[in-house]
Amino acid sequence: MRLNESLVGQLRVYRRRLLTPAYKTTSVSKRLQYLPSQLVAFRELSSKAEPAQSRLYEEHVHPQTNVPVLSDLFGRFHNYLRISVTERCNLRCQYCMPAEGVELSPNSHLLTTEEILRVAKIFVAQGVDKIRLTGGEPTVRKDIIELVHGLNSLRPLGLKHIAMTTNGIALRRKLPLLREAGMNGLNISLDTRDPRKFEAFTRRKGSDHVLRSIADACALGYDFVKVNVVVMRGQNDDEVPAFVEMTHDDPVDVRFIEYMPFDGNQWGRKKLVGYNEMLDRLKLVYADNIVKLPLEPNHTAKGYKIDGYKGQFGFITSMTKSFCSSCNRVRIMADGNLKVCLFGNTEVGLRDLIRAGASDAEIIDTISHAIKRKKRAHAGLDILSQLPNRPMIKIGG
Repeated sequence: MRLNESLVGQLRVYRRRLLTPAYKTTSVSKRLQYLPSQLVAFRELSSKAEPAQSRLYEEHVHPQTNVPVLSDLFGRFHNYLRISVTERCNLRCQYCMPAEGVELSPNSHLLTTEEILRVAKIFVAQGVDKIRLTGGEPTVRKDIIELVHGLNSLRPLGLKHIAMTTNGIALRRKLPLLREAGMNGLNISLDTRDPRKFEAFTRRKGSDHVLRSIADACALGYDFVKVNVVVMRGQNDDEVPAFVEMTHDDPVDVRFIEYMPFDGNQWGRKKLVGYNEMLDRLKLVYADNIVKLPLEPNHTAKGYKIDGYKGQFGFITSMTKSFCSSCNRVRIMADGNLKVCLFGNTEVGLRDLIRAGASDAEIIDTISHAIKRKKRAHAGLDILSQLPNRPMIKIGG
């Protein structure tokens, strides 16, 4: 027993090294050489372990490259899948959709429920343990409850978390059913608490619906309820302290998101409010009562809380301090395209592959090659704003 415990410990050490290698070369050939050399040692230890322990190595390794299917060439393992389930939305948020709207894909070009579940199962079988449903607005999809039920059936394969990003407008009446279906957590978008500003932001009314959805989600005992706030200078940056006050009595996690450039959202550097500036403003209000929280693995948010408050808040710093080095996320868009970087304009189509009758092995091979081509980091701020990309509504939040 002691021998096996020792082997498990060594296997886990090698696994960590595979996911966060110590090399600093940018040479693709050297990286390809390095990863299999670690896996040789991993495999040798695995061969001595019991079958269940051996699967630490065997389960998620690509048969040809000898590198985990969901690992890129920089040692990042992608265990988090975001699936856009629709391009449709009941709001028209400025940063997400151009004022003139977007041309929606025909329904025949979008993944069916059966296809979504098949893709999800493939990813989970390769090591994905968290899935987030996005849009568009997921709650406008008529079979959203059934879809969550289907995802929930993948838990025996290793899926641990099912979450959803939503604008909260039509969420409230679905909250109990989503929870029963297996939904763990929610990210609810709300960029202002002022009804008039809400209408200007979203080109629709309904801020009261969103606030009630947040309150009800907290009451129903979801594992987490996060409030996403895209901060734009001169529009809602003065509300940052008011959003922090939402964490006083409720266990919500307010996340201030730096304004990011996407096609048609009229991004400009002058509109960007960096997280350091937001934090400095909060220090004027809360002084030494601000407590910095430990960074979570594969973090996207830098977390804080006010001493004595029930909830917490954080900053998603994609623009001023990227977190590419720990990125563990890939996206499937509503039309079935795989996007390995939010800001990358390279996409790989899975829909046509599925409809042409491809086997799971062929789909896995396509996914693996796409992830192996993922870059170390996205472009810098000024370059990023000039690169073509889809509108956010067609990518999925």
